Amino acid sequence: MPIEKDVLTTGEVAKICNVAPRTVSKWFDSGSLKGYRIPGSKDRRIPLGELRKFMKAHGIPLDGLNSGRTRVLIVDDDTEVVDILRKVLTEQTNYEVATATSAFQAGLECEKFKPHVLLLDAHLGDDDTGKVAKLVHSSDSLQMTKIVAMSSKLTDTQAQGLRSNGFEGFLRKPFQVRQVVEAIEAATNLVH
Repeated sequence: MPIEKDVLTTGEVAKICNVAPRTVSKWFDSGSLKGYRIPGSKDRRIPLGELRKFMKAHGIPLDGLNSGRTRVLIVDDDTEVVDILRKVLTEQTNYEVATATSAFQAGLECEKFKPHVLLLDAHLGDDDTGKVAKLVHSSDSLQMTKIVAMSSKLTDTQAQGLRSNGFEGFLRKPFQVRQVVEAIEAATNLVH
């Protein structure tokens, strides 16, 4: 579903380019990204054509322009969980969904797909969950990716500890579609 607006907010541009809104403001303020301010306000607006030119000039993938949808990457070594989540999220939401069943595959998908939200099994392997989280947090191109852990084994105390390790949320398996969507929405609302 392509973007239907001719003018975008800095938040919308940030989501498309997978960067922080603050970064878009810096691009605008430096004159690199052309646009205008709303009269009587500090709010910035970026014409779609200017954004497209800027993205091409700076080698930013145009993928985000083509969909404008929230991108969700599901990472779990249980293929049944992956298949069910992919099917349900694809059929019942407007998310773009990709999947991975190993830490290696997750790393490749993160770099290619640039997810807004990563649903990550907390028990992926020998600290593979930690490795994937570290990759996401250390990558400049994934700075806006939010990580939501999934587990049926963690205690409430352990689940709370995930926040200090860079996780934005936690889902206890088994979960309902509504809980997954709420976790994704809560994570992406941190961006706005």
